[in-house]
Amino acid sequence: MTDVRGRKSEVSRRTALNALLSSLCFLAGLLFALCDSVGAQQRTKVPRIGFLGATSSSANLDRVEAFRQGLRELGYIEGQNILIEYRYAQGRFDRLPALAAELLALKVDIIVTGGSSVTRRVKQATDTIPIVMTNDNDPVGDGFVTNLARPGGNITGLATLTPDLSGKRLELLKEIIPKLSRVAVLGTSTEPGIAQSLKETELAAGALKVQLQYLAVPGPKDIEAAFREASKERADAVLLLGGSVFVLQRKQIAALAVESRLPAIHYRHEFVEDGGLISYATSLTDLSRRAATYVDKILKGAKPADLPVEEPTKFELVIN
Repeated sequence: MTDVRGRKSEVSRRTALNALLSSLCFLAGLLFALCDSVGAQQRTKVPRIGFLGATSSSANLDRVEAFRQGLRELGYIEGQNILIEYRYAQGRFDRLPALAAELLALKVDIIVTGGSSVTRRVKQATDTIPIVMTNDNDPVGDGFVTNLARPGGNITGLATLTPDLSGKRLELLKEIIPKLSRVAVLGTSTEPGIAQSLKETELAAGALKVQLQYLAVPGPKDIEAAFREASKERADAVLLLGGSVFVLQRKQIAALAVESRLPAIHYRHEFVEDGGLISYATSLTDLSRRAATYVDKILKGAKPADLPVEEPTKFELVIN
């Protein structure tokens, strides 16, 4: 009888021990699974990109879509393996520092900038987060990079060579209006690259024997006054040097040109789409698509300092 009770006691102890071992194995397996899950999440961290523009989402529509297309071509699908935070200043440059700060607070991996004014504000906000310029008039002259071949800092991307095209626009006006003798040139002196654009225009004017009338346009409210002054001084045509001031007022500018009977040449094709006569410019959509390549390389470990700034290869002549 004693042996039976002893055997039962031994069986009970073994059963309890097996249960304890099973529980420990289960807990160890669960812990391992949790650690593996955390590790997998860390390995598949979705990169977050900040996109900052000076104007509005509608004004940047073509370029943003081109940027997205470039990402898709490289295997990135927005919302799945890449996230993009969009911010727009609506033409108010004073908002850019706050918008840049918002993107930094979101801990974005890269900030993509639309234009020199935007790049300058983001540069002031960070010298560590990579910045990719979709278009800049003169990256070296603006102090963004040491040189085009080796940028040397946290900024790289694409240049537009906009100042170099200003003289070509005047030549096109001369071809359209053979008797062209006086041209009203509209620009915003505070915009990066405008001084150089004016200089290139003046050089072309000397060769073409055309007199220039420079009219400063600090803000949107000054556009109508500039056209009145151009008509008063008997200008034969209008040439826009560039600037965010004009981008959001494209339809107004087209209407004023028609009302004043002044042929105008523009620096972006969107002006023609909104009723302008002619534009000649670097293809900003092409540059925006190519900007995706920089994002891809940086996410894969490349440093902006080692990625050469590329120049435009595609130009657009658009006629209404």
